[in-house]
This record gives sequence, C-alpha cells and structure tokens, in this order.
Amino acid sequence: MERFNPQARRDAYGSKINRDHSPALVFGVPWITILLGSLTPMLPIIAPAPVVPPLGLLFLIAWRLLRPGLLPLWAGFPLGLFDDLFSGQPMGSGILLFSLAMIAIDLLEMRFPWRGFWQDWLTASLILIVYLCVAALVSGAQLTVIHLGVIVPQILLSIVLFPLVARIVSMLDRIRLLRVRRIG
Repeated sequence: MERFNPQARRDAYGSKINRDHSPALVFGVPWITILLGSLTPMLPIIAPAPVVPPLGLLFLIAWRLLRPGLLPLWAGFPLGLFDDLFSGQPMGSGILLFSLAMIAIDLLEMRFPWRGFWQDWLTASLILIVYLCVAALVSGAQLTVIHLGVIVPQILLSIVLFPLVARIVSMLDRIRLLRVRRIG
C-alpha cells in the first residue's frame, strides 16, 4: 500500500495556502536595522576626520521612503535616543534631528505623493546634508571654515552610499514579508 505524500500532490500555488507573515519579522526588521546602523560608531575605524556616514539615519530615511506607513512619525524619538547613546553627540541632538527628518519626509510626501528614485535620492541627500551640518554645529566644537570643510567627505560618502542602503533595505523588506506556515 502506498503512503500518502501531501507534498507530491501540491500545485504551484498550494504551498502558499495557510501562510501568514511573521509579526516579529514584519515589525522588527526595520527597527533592528536602524538600531544596528546606529551602532557603527562603535566600529574600530581610525580616521583623522569624520568619514563614517550616519548609517542609522541612512537606514531610517531608506525605510521611511521605501515603506511610508511602516514607521510611525514618533519613531524618530526612540531611534534618535538610541543613536545619541552611541554617536558621541550631545544627548538630544539625534532625537531632534531624527524627528525632524521624519517630519520633513512626511511633509514632502503629503505635498508630492508620487515618488521616484531620483526624488528619493535628492530628499535623502538634502536631509543628510542638513543633519551633518547641524550635528557639527551642535557638537560643541569650535567651527571654522576648515572644520566645516572636513565634513565634506562624510557628506559625499553619505550621499553616494544612499542607493546601496536603499537596495539593502529593499532586500530586507522582501525578507520581512516572507510568509511562514501557520500551525493550527
């Protein structure tokens, strides 16, 4: 007598039935990636000037532009607080700047609901330039033209790196929306 093999009789669509998204992946992946991006100042990189881009902010902008309704508007507060803990900036600067970035993206999306790659890149570039310049002003260092010129490589690297971060976020978004088999 032959044994019943349920996998042998499935069609191309039968494997997708009775599957649901994992809540831990759906809600956790964006927050975890932004928090891991905020930990980059802990990497052992020795440089005479700031060159490491603010990856926490880059991931925040990429997630917000890719999936507009995924992160609530208030998410800038806890994510900025976590970034403040590891960035070396004065406490509150990340909270303020992450929150202002979220508000700016929200206002831009209300005004221009259509989006494209170039608009997203321009939006991210403007936010990154403002973020890095204001963060340099808030840092407490005596700023001269030379000191402001030192952050130009960090600004340029951040702008050039945004498409790569957006690509990583889109791959993580596909992983986030994987369906898992429901038991029961």
